[in-house]
Amino acid sequence: MSSHRFHHVLPLLAVLGSVTALGLGTSIAKQLFPLVGSLGTTALRVGFSALLLLLIWRPWRWALAPVDRMSLLRYGVALGLMNLLFYMSLRTIPFGIAVAIEFSGPLAVALYSSRKPVDFVWLVLAIAGLALLLPFGDTGQALDVVGVLYALAAAAFWGAYIVFGKRVGHLHAGHSVALGLTVAAMTVVPFGIWHAGAALLEPRTLLIGLVVAAISSAIPISLEMVALKRLPQEAFGIMTSMEPAVAALLGLVMLNEQLTPAQWGAIVLIMAAAAGSAFTARREPPLPVSAAVTGGA
Repeated sequence: MSSHRFHHVLPLLAVLGSVTALGLGTSIAKQLFPLVGSLGTTALRVGFSALLLLLIWRPWRWALAPVDRMSLLRYGVALGLMNLLFYMSLRTIPFGIAVAIEFSGPLAVALYSSRKPVDFVWLVLAIAGLALLLPFGDTGQALDVVGVLYALAAAAFWGAYIVFGKRVGHLHAGHSVALGLTVAAMTVVPFGIWHAGAALLEPRTLLIGLVVAAISSAIPISLEMVALKRLPQEAFGIMTSMEPAVAALLGLVMLNEQLTPAQWGAIVLIMAAAAGSAFTARREPPLPVSAAVTGGA
């Protein structure tokens, strides 16, 4: 009996562990900002993540059709720019709020591809949540406009990443994620080198970057593969919708980022929209197991 219960609980724990690891990795990464800036931090996180997954999956073992090469190129560039813009948003706005705003990207893709009347409810919830977060008028704690714009740009690239990810969904997850991250690293590492230069090679900085990459990429991807083998896609989507709340809590505990009641309410509304959209979404072939390397954390 206990073994049967554990079988049902395991995928839920795996998703929770994945979301928490993502948040921990990003919280640690933000502490690199004084050393190498947001661009250098992105370069370390994505660069080391690509190296780790190349070593783990060895994607050169699989053949790659020419049409898939172009799809992986678009997929990787979208992934890299999504991470870059997300980390740039973290310079001036709290972690949890950045994640909540960024969730508008996948929400927009999901709602655009659906024609169910109930999806109008999720759209209204998402718009209401964003309206509470975006810097319109006096909301009690105005957010930095530039930081919000970076988060919205990251959301757009998260949406593009999902669209391009569907085009490589037929590939093995390790194959597509490892190669996609390699392209992402090639996209963002030059920005980090340009901004931080030799500071990226400091031993302490390199060690923190490696830890961030392991926590925010290798561990979450492994946990998500466990979850996706045992959970329906819509259940997985509902579980991952708690990411903004986890990010906000970790931001509070690890970064001392205080949010107003209105901002907490906005996060709840966006989470409800994401969970509702996942619950009512039509069944589609699963995406590559790569949510763990998104800018969402």
